[in-house]
Amino acid sequence: MSKHKPIECWLSDMDGVLVHEGLPVPGAAEFISRLSASGKRFLVLTNNSIYTPRDLAARLAAAGLQVPASAIWTSALATAQFLADQRPGGSAYVIGEAGLTTALHEVGYVLTDLNPDYVVLGETRTYSFSQITKAIRLIENGVRFIATNPDPVGPSHEGSLPACGAVAAMISKATGVEPYFVGKPNPLMMRSALNAVEGHSESTAMIGDRMDTDVVAGMEAGLQTILVLSGVTRAEQIDRFPYRPSRVVPSIADVLDMID
Repeated sequence: MSKHKPIECWLSDMDGVLVHEGLPVPGAAEFISRLSASGKRFLVLTNNSIYTPRDLAARLAAAGLQVPASAIWTSALATAQFLADQRPGGSAYVIGEAGLTTALHEVGYVLTDLNPDYVVLGETRTYSFSQITKAIRLIENGVRFIATNPDPVGPSHEGSLPACGAVAAMISKATGVEPYFVGKPNPLMMRSALNAVEGHSESTAMIGDRMDTDVVAGMEAGLQTILVLSGVTRAEQIDRFPYRPSRVVPSIADVLDMID
């Protein structure tokens, strides 16, 4: 990591890094409080597009983590920013929940099924077959296809749930059209987060628990990458990948001494 500048900004994944099944990972509260005390800029990132930043801040607070809504960056926010840059004041047919619809409204998008510019697919707790059918027919008629993230499944207390990537695959199978995925591992998610936090790639670190999303997206965006072994990727799996994180640590507690 000697080729990099001192870390001035921190990006951190949420699930598997700061919380696990709704409970804080040991050291997570200290990590957030030390960042806040240091004055370093930081964002907590998530591919989940269901919740607004205010919703997520409340959920994190319930787990004992005091993260302001302004320090949370979701794939829904990144998607809304991307669409606002691509086609300002456009329209979209949306399959998703408040996190996504609110983000699109806030950038001036109209949500409609009448000749929209885009079909935008996010997560929802209850995917509607009629909504999916509507999306397929719109895409067949030439509407552009965007998805918030490629995650195939999401966690729940009962087990895995189909997530955005799985439903996107179903729509793609029906239409022959692949979506543009905005969230991780697309480095666009990292660059949009960098812009939001006014950071620079050479002095920003990304902390994540997955080699195939967090680390590769951080690396491709030019960030320092720190893999924690408290989530999905296990130590013995790291060498399977053709790239490596800048650093590997057991958990977020082992990052505390890196904050100056």
